[in-house]
Amino acid sequence: MATPQTSKPESGWTVGFAFFAGAIMILIGIFHLFEGIAAIAEDEFFVVGREYVYDIDVTAWGWIHLIGGIIIVAAGIGVYSGAAWARIVGILLAGLSAIGNFFFIPYYPAWSILIIALDIAVILALTAFTREVAEGY
Repeated sequence: MATPQTSKPESGWTVGFAFFAGAIMILIGIFHLFEGIAAIAEDEFFVVGREYVYDIDVTAWGWIHLIGGIIIVAAGIGVYSGAAWARIVGILLAGLSAIGNFFFIPYYPAWSILIIALDIAVILALTAFTREVAEGY
């Protein structure tokens, strides 16, 4: 008869990094909100310096960032509850955010690269966090 496997206890670093991911997701969502509002309100705010292969209307990007920001903030709040949906949505949205900011590089390069780096940190943190750990804290 096989004995059940006991799960290895999660380290404090894993838990702390997951809560960090929730906070960073909320921050990224707020950044997306501000970026979206700026692009919608004043589409001349973002200026492309060179020709870029992926030329997309700035107002459309504004709406994408605004709606995405709201969803990212909601998922970031959900991470604190330990909800599996929030982790899955967080990983997917962080990936989409990184891809979206790649396309936004010609409009605001430093900002986009910063958000891409934060998205990668969120993905790393959320893949190491489980619901059982959240329920224990």
